[in-house]
Amino acid sequence: MVIDHQTRLFGVMGNPIGHTLSPVMHNAAFAETGVNAVYLAFETTDAEGCLQGIRSFGMKGMSVTIPHKSSVIPHLDAVDETAKRIGAVNTIVNREGRLYGFNTDAIGALKALEDRMDLPGKTGLIIGAGGAARAIGFALKQKGVHVTIANRSTERGAHLARFLGCAFSPLDGIGGIHPDLLVQTTPVGMHPHIDACIVAPEFLEKGMIVMDIVYNPMETKLLALARSRGCLTISGLDMFINQGAEQFRLWTGLEPPVAVMSRAVEAALGINP
Repeated sequence: MVIDHQTRLFGVMGNPIGHTLSPVMHNAAFAETGVNAVYLAFETTDAEGCLQGIRSFGMKGMSVTIPHKSSVIPHLDAVDETAKRIGAVNTIVNREGRLYGFNTDAIGALKALEDRMDLPGKTGLIIGAGGAARAIGFALKQKGVHVTIANRSTERGAHLARFLGCAFSPLDGIGGIHPDLLVQTTPVGMHPHIDACIVAPEFLEKGMIVMDIVYNPMETKLLALARSRGCLTISGLDMFINQGAEQFRLWTGLEPPVAVMSRAVEAALGINP
């Protein structure tokens, strides 16, 4: 990689940010396609200040992760209609000084799920009430899934359920729910706290489809337990690569080198091809 005065700058903003492999994925994509750009990680608690930095430094784009996916919205010049309806932005594009917000989480999650199951008519339990839960809940509702939100904080979880027009359950009250699909959207189980699991093993019933959006590690404690109990498991890596590919399209207008992006992340995770 040659960095010069024409190198375009992209990044990811969040807190914490040490777990992210977005720089690995996007820098591999830039190198493969010959785009003169670099992608860095920015740990920040100041969403508004970070967006001012995007404008000041002429950065071309930014990924947005926990906890800023909703808090960035008031500071953007425009928000894509889908992201506006979801109420969360995970991708910012700088077009001649104007910042536009998009949501590629919904696209990424849907592709990962639809590659493995027919969604219409299924029952789904989403654990979490953050930006990713908003995007996935919105996408699943659009596909005819009967969604329930479960969350430790009743206030946040019930608020999201009202927003989506679906049911809510406190996390400690999900024992009587028997969903076809479980989607875990919280940081529980993320590196370095890899021994944590958000649900009790007995909740995981044979035949259930279990998706954890955590991708580092690729197989979380939840997914390992689910697999051992006869569930079909979907790694967060699939959603991560899919949403990253859509980000690349938005930023560059080019077709993303998905296989290269996937291999780069797998290598960083120590997964042998």
